[in-house]
Amino acid sequence: MSHDHGHAHLDPKSGDRRVAIAIWANGLLTVAQIIGGILSGSIALIADAIHNFSDMASLVIAFGARKISRRPADARMTFGYGRVEIVAALINYTSLVLIGFYLIYEGVMRMVDPPEVAGWTVVILGTVALAVDTLTALLTYSMQKGSVNIRALFLHNLSDALASVAVILGGTLILLFDMRWVDPAITIGIALYILYLALTEIGGPIRTLMLGSPPDLDNDAVISAVRGIDGVVDVHHVHLWQMEEHAAALDTHVVIEQSKWEELEDVKRSIKQAIEDGFGITHSTLEFEREADAHKNAQIYDHGTDRGDGDHGH
Repeated sequence: MSHDHGHAHLDPKSGDRRVAIAIWANGLLTVAQIIGGILSGSIALIADAIHNFSDMASLVIAFGARKISRRPADARMTFGYGRVEIVAALINYTSLVLIGFYLIYEGVMRMVDPPEVAGWTVVILGTVALAVDTLTALLTYSMQKGSVNIRALFLHNLSDALASVAVILGGTLILLFDMRWVDPAITIGIALYILYLALTEIGGPIRTLMLGSPPDLDNDAVISAVRGIDGVVDVHHVHLWQMEEHAAALDTHVVIEQSKWEELEDVKRSIKQAIEDGFGITHSTLEFEREADAHKNAQIYDHGTDRGDGDHGH
């Protein structure tokens, strides 16, 4: 299985500059929308402002995470800091879920008693918001393919752009037909869409932080490849996980034929070569056991209680 993810490799400084521009644009837009929403009485505009504010917070978190993730490993973080981007993505998706539920509550309250809404203010600020959201989405589009952190940002902004279209539509209907119920109805629609995006994407960061096996990796194929190496009898206690978003790792016990024990280094080299060439796994920890001393009734994935006296190799 090939691991060519087709990532868009943007140099770090250029990527940071894009995120910084997006932070300023979203910050200015949030202030304008909140003022406009209060003056016009539009809950949809305020809802869009809150969403934009969450975008700005997300951008700040993502910006900080990008900087921190580039730190080298040290005594405190022996695996390095790369996973901070996964944490940032989880925070951003969680904020989207909370915002979605809050907007549904506000929309329902306004649906019961629709307020007066100044349609022109809504349309004008909605159009400005659409321009900023589109700009931010374009800035992060090429970066999001290779980063769950930036993908969370991109989806924030994509949903914002669609929300802005809905806000413009709502303001237009208020101007033409005085359909005040449209404003809270659009708010609920925006909220449902936000929830859909967040809940369908949040599983990835959770899986990574829970040390789940990489979703695009065929576990059975990896196990078969190791078992297929000359001198390998079997494997057990297999752990496949992601050190970072695109760095798969393997930790496993390998049972070696008694006659091949003197050739252990060659067997180990063959295993590491096979999993790197076939699956892109460059980090592996292998514990070797002689066939006669192997764990009895060991599970493929689970840890057993019957410990053998196998020698260790890394």
